[in-house]
Amino acid sequence: MNIIIFGGSFNPIHYGHIGLGRWVLEHTETDEIWFMVSPNNPLKDASILADEAERFRGVKCAVEENNMSMPNGKVLRASDFEFYLPRPSYTANTLRELQKAYPEHRFSLLIGEDNWEIFSRWREYEFILANFPIYVYPRHSKRVNEAFVPLPYGSVTYLKDAPYYDISSTEIREKQKK
Repeated sequence: MNIIIFGGSFNPIHYGHIGLGRWVLEHTETDEIWFMVSPNNPLKDASILADEAERFRGVKCAVEENNMSMPNGKVLRASDFEFYLPRPSYTANTLRELQKAYPEHRFSLLIGEDNWEIFSRWREYEFILANFPIYVYPRHSKRVNEAFVPLPYGSVTYLKDAPYYDISSTEIREKQKK
């Protein structure tokens, strides 16, 4: 089974996350997208995060509502897999542990363009590039015209045709404060 890991704080999850997940399932050879709720992202300020169980419940509710209308048996899943791993949550560790726990699956990674721009700061990014395909979602209104960017270790697919969702969790939190 082909599974894409869509990791994030999901603080909170919103229609852009779900819309992107649905679009990727419909436009790639992917069977499932796992929304991997990160309890502790090392590149983010933990003090602004809602409780991890609360964030996971939000993701679970959002994906369950959307699975009723998914075509061809494709599925969005909420995952708390990282809750049981050492913290902070490093994607390379998560992917290793997923391979051990589910050797029958092939895993890929879905990240936003903002994370792609700082990917070289990720712990063991070379390991990730060497072993897992990466799908990059353009987060800005400016789109790169390249659909596929070959790298020395693996491949990166730039989802240039994905719909642009003009929303962010940061924006939602700021509106909630007001």
